[in-house]
Amino acid sequence: MLKFRLFHFRQKSIDTMATPTGVFRHQMDSNNDGVRLRCRSSPEEEEKVRDQDSSGDCDGSPGAHRAVNGAINSNGKVEVEHVISKKLLLKRKAEYLKGELMRQFDNHVKLFVDSLIDESVSLEPAPVPAVFSPVLSDKERGKLRYIRPPHGQGKQFVNRRSLLDELFEVNHIRTIYHMFIALLILFILSTLVVDFIDQGRLVLDFDLLVYAFGQFPLVVCTWICMFLSALVVPYSLFHLWSQTQCGSSGRPRLSSLYFGTLFLCYQFLGLGFLPTYVVVTNSLPPASCFIIILEQVRLMMKAHSFVRENVPKFLSWAKEKTGPSPAAPQVSQYLYFLFAPTLIYRDKYPRTPVIRWGYVATKLLQVLGCLFYAYYVFVRLCIPQFRSISLQLFDLRAMVLCVFNSILPGVLVLFLAFFAFLHCWLNAFAEMLCFADRMFYKDWWNSTSFANYYRTWNVVVHDWLYYYVYKDFLWISKKRFRAAAMLFVFTVSAVVHEYILAICFGFFYPVLFCLFMCFGMMFNFILHDRRKGPIWNIIMWTSLFLGQGVLICLYSQEWYARRYCPQEEPSLLNLLTPRSWSCQKASTDGP
Repeated sequence: MLKFRLFHFRQKSIDTMATPTGVFRHQMDSNNDGVRLRCRSSPEEEEKVRDQDSSGDCDGSPGAHRAVNGAINSNGKVEVEHVISKKLLLKRKAEYLKGELMRQFDNHVKLFVDSLIDESVSLEPAPVPAVFSPVLSDKERGKLRYIRPPHGQGKQFVNRRSLLDELFEVNHIRTIYHMFIALLILFILSTLVVDFIDQGRLVLDFDLLVYAFGQFPLVVCTWICMFLSALVVPYSLFHLWSQTQCGSSGRPRLSSLYFGTLFLCYQFLGLGFLPTYVVVTNSLPPASCFIIILEQVRLMMKAHSFVRENVPKFLSWAKEKTGPSPAAPQVSQYLYFLFAPTLIYRDKYPRTPVIRWGYVATKLLQVLGCLFYAYYVFVRLCIPQFRSISLQLFDLRAMVLCVFNSILPGVLVLFLAFFAFLHCWLNAFAEMLCFADRMFYKDWWNSTSFANYYRTWNVVVHDWLYYYVYKDFLWISKKRFRAAAMLFVFTVSAVVHEYILAICFGFFYPVLFCLFMCFGMMFNFILHDRRKGPIWNIIMWTSLFLGQGVLICLYSQEWYARRYCPQEEPSLLNLLTPRSWSCQKASTDGP
């Protein structure tokens, strides 16, 4: 019984030292007869190991077992201490090999699972064999046909949570969220203490927020008009056009040209020009401008998606005319799409069974908290710095200091905009609408290339650009100009971003456009998807931090220059020329 336990312990220790091939060989050459000892961990050699434990002879030949206190005589044998040291060395090697094997296996499995998830999202589900599926009627088969994306190449909506909701369930990640809350508390305390020291009382007027959201009733009225027009006009035009395609009209191409022209006129005049005219003529403050202009762009993108997704169905049916005509979307479906947190139209989306109103309240409170967070960032870190810099002589040293001093507020504003809008705001509306696909962003913070960062930072906008700009450009060019398609996507995105900033700030200063088209395109090809490793993630974050510092510095300087150095006779050239260049010269020429 004792011998069996000793053998079991020895066999277990040998198994833990097994290499990926499952065999270890320990050779010891004697000084006289050259006897070789081999210890194998394979199951076929258990009998030999048992013989070795009892006699120390690999051949199993009979002999006297002469062991005193665990030591073996020196006639062709090795001392026990040497054997133990060899075993310990083999054990360390086995542990090292085991760690390396597990790390390689973990990396391969992670890469395989990630690629499998990406492919499963992009691929259309395979049809189930008829023997396992129930017989569908023609009406049900027609419904299933038009639920799917056109040509099986559109975005697939699935039931999934937002990434931060899953990460916040981990205590280590939630601690980072608590650190940002603690930083907000410190901002509030510092503001209150400084105001109390300067004025002898607590100042709680929030004058910056009051100014930024000024003329809010006009903003609400403008938004209501925009939304009602986006609800009525595109749907009515599409409904009338679909009747001409399904009816006995002898000129379907002429009707398509007519209704298409009306739709484009509405896009550029009704949604494009009128809201911008209201913003410019009434000189709305920045936050109010952002509300109207961002809603203007969102509604234009949604109207385009609605028409783009439904028109091909009727055109393909009118060309073939096999089976019943496709049913036009209902008003309720289009209305749901206008509020849904997506820019890709579908007749149906995956839905959640219940609405968690506590979750909605939490997200809306977090949006409000981010708003006050941004207020304290500008009050404590931006306004004092740029108010003094704008009155000083501007040189290279001032420019460098301004950029590096603007990195911290720029990064905080970036994080707040991401968390408030892409996570809290969109998740709140998704919960109220039972919208189940919550992948509004991916793990952009782990990106090792700017190409991956552009795809994962804002998935909602990226999907629209990918399907309606990039793929449509390839479809028109018959997939011959992929580089031109990518350049066109960058140009459209840069122009729209610069348009939003120009209208909301009240001046044209194409800093973001230049960063997008120059450094953005360059980094997109230099830091491509084949760049892996932590060093590339560090490079990506460093470039992102510097970019935010440049944006905050230059736009803030131009903002204060426009206020301190107004033009008496404004002209088109003065409107296009940055005022911060000439304002500094004018201040130095004066007394």
